[in-house]
Amino acid sequence: MKIAVHGKELTRQEVGFVRHVLDVLARSNARIFLSDSFLTSLKKHHIENAAWKVYVPGQKLPAVDAFLSIGGDGTLLQTITHIGAAEIPVMGINTGRLGFLATISKEETEAALEKIMKQDFKLDQRALLQLKSNKKIFGKLNFALNDFTLMKKGSSSMITVHTFIDGEFLNSYWADGIIIATPTGSTGYSLSCGGPLVFPRSGNFVITPVSPHNLTVRPIVVADSSEIALQAEGRSNKFLATLDSRFTEIDRNTRLTITRAPFRANLVQLEGQHYFKTLRQKLNWGLDIRN
Repeated sequence: MKIAVHGKELTRQEVGFVRHVLDVLARSNARIFLSDSFLTSLKKHHIENAAWKVYVPGQKLPAVDAFLSIGGDGTLLQTITHIGAAEIPVMGINTGRLGFLATISKEETEAALEKIMKQDFKLDQRALLQLKSNKKIFGKLNFALNDFTLMKKGSSSMITVHTFIDGEFLNSYWADGIIIATPTGSTGYSLSCGGPLVFPRSGNFVITPVSPHNLTVRPIVVADSSEIALQAEGRSNKFLATLDSRFTEIDRNTRLTITRAPFRANLVQLEGQHYFKTLRQKLNWGLDIRN
């Protein structure tokens, strides 16, 4: 079986665990492909193996059966950019903090790897959003699993974001910015700004204003078959656009269109895992604080 592995920069505390993960894969006769950045991190800690292959994100992706992401949710989001439209199954091993997407704990890792090698898992298919623009921004990485944001830059005053759904005017948001979140991203930045939780298979986007000036403005849920068009204006001519953890500066002449991407992210779902269970465990959803 061919397994690709991407991970965050290693700390000394994580070296032994990562070495164990790679040893488990080797004992299972897996052919291992490492991202160039992760291999560089391993070499700093004197972890090397001549049998490992390397891949460079953005170049031709190796034909692998599954991806492992070792880190936190941010690392998994990076891994999704490596996979792109290939829709290769990806499993997140959590060495970070929350681990809402990277759900496999260190203690569960060896058993989870055995399941991967036996291909004993289901796929939790997650929709991504895709950004198009009249200017070249984000290059080929114009998609996101969590969200797109359009924000004021620095300490400038609030901005106005003119928003259209399928050509129909929705609203001009006077706010610090706006978030367009997928169901996966509904548990992230959008949630902290008052947006709702959205079940991953619901087929929706959430439009959430960030610190809106008008109290009557609330988040709205729209179909992910919609085309969402945005254009910003403000006292400053510069704004900040983000796709997950990637960001770039744009100006008021930049027109943005968001749609559902034509491909999905395939998250590995092992037996006993479910989105609702993750909500309860990671976000304490439904927890009665009186008990």
